[in-house]
Amino acid sequence: MIDNKHPADALLATGDLSQDGSAESYRYLADYFERMEIPTFWIPGNHDDPGIMGEHLKSGLINPARRLLLGNWQVILLDSTIEGEVSGRLSEAQLAFLEAALEDLADKHALVCLHHQALPSGSLWIDQIGLQDSARLRNMLGRHDNVRGVLWGHVHQETHRSIDGIEWMSTPSSCIQFKPLSQDFTIGPELPGYRSLSLYADGRIDTRVHRIDKALLF
Repeated sequence: MIDNKHPADALLATGDLSQDGSAESYRYLADYFERMEIPTFWIPGNHDDPGIMGEHLKSGLINPARRLLLGNWQVILLDSTIEGEVSGRLSEAQLAFLEAALEDLADKHALVCLHHQALPSGSLWIDQIGLQDSARLRNMLGRHDNVRGVLWGHVHQETHRSIDGIEWMSTPSSCIQFKPLSQDFTIGPELPGYRSLSLYADGRIDTRVHRIDKALLF
């Protein structure tokens, strides 16, 4: 939990930060991020406009960098969006950036972040509009023994699987939630939430999901 006794080293927004991609929405968000007083990093989602995001989310504590170094860790931020489409894909440039980052700092543990899901969520409708080249990403990550975690948004629900030493995690939405394991689009009853991660020097990840107090929503 983020509090005064245990402040976060960084805040990561995993995409779909705006519904309409408007400058007004990102200015509002930039003001909100600044008031949190936590270094903030972001990646775009399919509802975002990366160009407009870049214009407004790049000042003060808000950093447009795509690579974050935290002690024995590097956090790699990838853009999985396709202009005009809901599903995602990692371009050749993004994959090359990822591979170079993993090779360049092979002595550091790596957390890889993107918007679209790298593993199926179990909800048929949203897995049909997920990451088109997820198998290619997983194959690349499997070739590097410094990858410890993969984190994404998009699915508006929490999932967590440990596979071959890598933690595969989705974070719930700070807005509405999607019902897990649903065949068709269905809103779930869960409250908005976020995922906290503690990254340890030995490569361990301690993570949990926090739900927002309902009283704070109104």
